[in-house]
Amino acid sequence: MNFSSKLLENAVNEVSQLPGIGKRTALRLVLHLLKQPKEQTGYLITALDHLRNDIKLCEKCHNISDVSICEICSSKQRNASIICVVEDIRDVMAIESTSQFRGMYHVLGGKISPIEGVGPQNLTIESLVTRVKSGEVEEIVFALSSTMEGDTTNFYIYRQIENCDVKVSTIARGISVGDELEYADEVTLGRSILNRIPFENSLKA
Repeated sequence: MNFSSKLLENAVNEVSQLPGIGKRTALRLVLHLLKQPKEQTGYLITALDHLRNDIKLCEKCHNISDVSICEICSSKQRNASIICVVEDIRDVMAIESTSQFRGMYHVLGGKISPIEGVGPQNLTIESLVTRVKSGEVEEIVFALSSTMEGDTTNFYIYRQIENCDVKVSTIARGISVGDELEYADEVTLGRSILNRIPFENSLKA
């Protein structure tokens, strides 16, 4: 791809680093931005700058937040005795869109995957175990995608908390094996949350 401007080329190269964005798509996006009023591009730059520099992770659940304790964790309308364990922020958003879960969350930040060099120490499992051992939690709901890595992560956490006085369940298999949670439709995901089953049962499947 030949560029008439080094500035244009640099911008396209940077945009093409985003997931799912190839060079041609990046070029279309950059050319679109060039056609917009300067103040519109300025709004985008400002938003991205604030996102990168001011975003926080909730000190309690590790969800992305504007403040130290996110709105979900600080809400008096949520059931603090139930924690739904998810991989990342996209899963929180997917479950929240169903309006079927009123408990709390714990964002792991990934799944155990030796092939990718991700071990338990790279996730927020330790702080989850601490939350469980605090005595305030009555149920843990595993809501990781039904992949080998998701099942491995579920089992590892289960072994860490199996001696605690807490119910451990997993979302029903309305989600197809191998599917990522964020791509499930709201009705299926909502039913999977409502019809969750004891985690021990999933080990026998």
